Amino acid sequence: MILSQKQRHFLRGLAHDRKPVVIIGGAGLTENVLLEIDSALAHHELIKVRVNADNREARKQMIDEITAKTASELIQSIGHIACFFRRAEKPVIDLPKN
Repeated sequence: MILSQKQRHFLRGLAHDRKPVVIIGGAGLTENVLLEIDSALAHHELIKVRVNADNREARKQMIDEITAKTASELIQSIGHIACFFRRAEKPVIDLPKN
């Protein structure tokens, strides 16, 4: 799904007050963590994930892997927090038109 700038802006606003639902710890991005992220996306559509990595490059690599393996869109990444969106079969969030 390709999101317009208006839709990304809308989703960033919705994500602002949310807390991270998944925290990636010292073990890194394991298969169980990916399953938890996938499950959270299926239920909530828009989630925050805290990516605890040693450096920026490692964080970026984990974020890229999450978007690829969960077929989600990265909405925003600030520091250790990343927001992801994936449309559910029965949409929960009503996105504005382009």
